[in-house]
Amino acid sequence: MVGGTRLYHREVTIVPARVKPVVRWSIGHAIPRSAVRIAARRGDLQARLIDDSDRMPTAALNDLFNEIRGRGRLHKAKFAYLTANHGVVKELLTSNDFRGGVGAGDDSLLNRLFRWSAADYLHPASPPSLLVTEPPDHTRYRKLVTRVFTVRAVENLRRRTEQIAQELLDAIDPAQPVDLAETYCSLLPVTVIAEILGVPPEQRHHVLELGAAAAPSLDVGLSWRQFRTVDAALEAFDRWLGEHLDQLKANPGDNLLSQLVAAREDGVGLNDLELKATAGLVLAAGFETTVNLLGNGVALLHNNPGELAALRQDPALWPNAVDEVLRIDPPVLLTGRTAVRDTQVAGTRVPNGAIVVGILAAANRDPDLFDDPVRFDVSRPNAREHVSFSAGRHYCLGAALARMEGEVGLRALFDRYPNLQLKAGARRRGTRILRGYERLPAVLG
Repeated sequence: MVGGTRLYHREVTIVPARVKPVVRWSIGHAIPRSAVRIAARRGDLQARLIDDSDRMPTAALNDLFNEIRGRGRLHKAKFAYLTANHGVVKELLTSNDFRGGVGAGDDSLLNRLFRWSAADYLHPASPPSLLVTEPPDHTRYRKLVTRVFTVRAVENLRRRTEQIAQELLDAIDPAQPVDLAETYCSLLPVTVIAEILGVPPEQRHHVLELGAAAAPSLDVGLSWRQFRTVDAALEAFDRWLGEHLDQLKANPGDNLLSQLVAAREDGVGLNDLELKATAGLVLAAGFETTVNLLGNGVALLHNNPGELAALRQDPALWPNAVDEVLRIDPPVLLTGRTAVRDTQVAGTRVPNGAIVVGILAAANRDPDLFDDPVRFDVSRPNAREHVSFSAGRHYCLGAALARMEGEVGLRALFDRYPNLQLKAGARRRGTRILRGYERLPAVLG
C-alpha cells in the first residue's frame, strides 16, 4: 500500500510535466489558430492579417493595411481593436491607460489554466521581461540597463563594428554564390552583441541557432511541432544564459553585461531573475531584429538601384537610408497593448481588459504623414518618424545600436560589392511578428 501510494504520487508529479506543454499549446496556439482561420474565412481583418503575414513581404500587405485604415482610425475586429494610423499608434504606445503585452489576466478558467501550465523558463512576452513589465519595476530595470547601454557606448562600438563587417566580407568568396542572410546579415549583429555581452566566440553560433529557433515565440497559432521546437529553444537558451551569467559573476569582464551585473540604482541592482530576463531580451533582441534590418535593407537597395546610386553620390544619406528601410519594411510587424482601465482611443471607448493592436508597418505607411508612402526614398525628410522602435516607455533600448549596425553593415557590403545581384530563391522567415529574410542568395562579383 505504501509502495502504491508512492507510485501514485510519482505519477501525479509526472503527469503535469507532460500535460502542461499540451495545455499551454492548446490555449496559446491551437484554439487561437482555429478561431483565426474561421474568422479569416468570414472576412475579419485582424484574422486576415495574421493569416496573410506568414512569409509574405510587407509590401504585399499594403492593400490590407489600407483596408484596415479605411475602417477608421480605430477598428473593432473580432479579437481586438486595430489601428493602422500613425498618430493613433503613437497615442497607444505612450498612454498610461495601457500595459505592454496582450491578455486580460483575469481569473477566467482559460487564464487560470494558462498560468498553471506556465513554463519554468523565461519567455520574452512574460514578466519580468522589459517588453511587458510596467512602472515601477519597468522604470527600475530600464534605468539600470540605460546606464550601460548609452548612445555614447554604442558609438564607441562603431569602429569595432566596421572591423567585424570587413572581416566577414573577407571570409566570403566573391567568385561563388552566397547566402547573404546566413554569411553576413546574421553574423554581423550576433558578433557585435556577443562581444558587447561577453559571449565567448565558440558559443556564438549556438546562441544564433537558439535565437533563430525561438523567434516564433512571439507568434500565435503555432503547430504542435513548431511549438515544441520553440519550447525547447527557449528552455535551452534559458539554461545557457544562466550558466553565462554565473561565469560573468565569477569572472567579470570588460563588457556591458558584466557592468549590468554590477549596476546599482540607489544601492539596488537586478535580482537573478530580473537580470536573466533583461540580459536575455537584450541579447536576443540585439541580433534578431538587426538580422531583419540588414536583410530587408539589402533587398530594398538591390531592388531600387536609383536609391543606391543616390547613396553613392551622397554618402551622408546613409543614416537616413537606414531609417527609410526601418520605415518601409520594419523588423517587427505589430505590437499589442491591454487596457488597464476604461479609456478612449481616437475618440472610441475601449473597455478595461480590451486589447489594442498597433500595426507598426501600416503606421509607417500612413499617407497622412508620409508622402507617397509606399515609395522607398533614402532622402525622405521625415523617414525617422517611423514607429519601428515603438514609442513611449517601451521605446527600443537598442535603437541606437541597430541604426549604427544597419548603417555600417549595409554601407560596407555595397561599397565592397557595388554590382552584387540577388538571385532566385530568396525566402522570408516563417514568422509573422518578426519580419525578415531566412535566405538571401546572391552573386557578389
